[in-house]
Amino acid sequence: MIEGLTLYQLQCFDAVVSEGGFQPAAEKLLRTQPTVFAAVKNLEGQLGLTLLDRSGYRVALTDAGRSFHDHVRVFLQELRGLKNHAEQLAMGEERELRVVIGDLSPVREVLALLRSFFDGHPATQLHLHVEAIAGPWERLFDGEADLIIHHIDKADPRLEYIDLCPVRLIPVVAPGFLRMPISEEITPEQMRGYVQCVIRDTARHIVRPNYYIIEGAQTWSVGDQLMKKEIILQGAAWGHLHDFLIESDLRDGRLLSIGGRHLQGGRVEITAARRRDLPHGPIANLLWQHIRDRAPNFKISTAD
Repeated sequence: MIEGLTLYQLQCFDAVVSEGGFQPAAEKLLRTQPTVFAAVKNLEGQLGLTLLDRSGYRVALTDAGRSFHDHVRVFLQELRGLKNHAEQLAMGEERELRVVIGDLSPVREVLALLRSFFDGHPATQLHLHVEAIAGPWERLFDGEADLIIHHIDKADPRLEYIDLCPVRLIPVVAPGFLRMPISEEITPEQMRGYVQCVIRDTARHIVRPNYYIIEGAQTWSVGDQLMKKEIILQGAAWGHLHDFLIESDLRDGRLLSIGGRHLQGGRVEITAARRRDLPHGPIANLLWQHIRDRAPNFKISTAD
């Protein structure tokens, strides 16, 4: 009864269900609406089942259609996985890999991790970039990076990741910068009259919230965390810096935390992340396994 069933019919049926109708399904598949309608109708005829209820304003799955679609969805997902695997096999060893390091990542430790891999794979050239804020995500989703070391949205189903280390962001000032006593009760409103140093977002089109920026305050923007730290040490501005960069400065009193009830700072998890929905070549997979093997022992050494 199901002899002659085609992949195109299943894709059309899945698109109608996922998009909620024949016209949006046709737009998704870059086909005409009558073509998609005919494909689903032929599928129902070959199966001897009514998969869609067309009596309402929007098409809906019948009980049989719902059960059948559950299996179709799994089949199409496995087919995509098979296609990705075939592309991986056809790639051969990559001549280059593109890695982006995010601005909050511990650069020394990340470079040591990468070097320990690429020393053993000299035929693959590493293209290394440093990006800030949303820049690493944009590079990855625009197909300009094979791997990023950065914090991510772990709920994004397009990504797979390996946790490396947590990083705390602490609001700090230099001694004498504030015209008021330092306490845990300092509010954002009180800080509005002081210059705040922030990192420039290197993303070109992804829009993300401006983390920790006090609305209405004067800001100085810089390109990297070391310049930001120096500006704050010089007493020219205040800002949030990551804990491992300033541990000794806090301990020796060169910087003072103003974190408290109202300025709480933050915490992010630095990860290695890549696209789950794209194929990866053999060297990229070896690098991924290399990172996974070493992640449990990944430790940050504090700045001197």
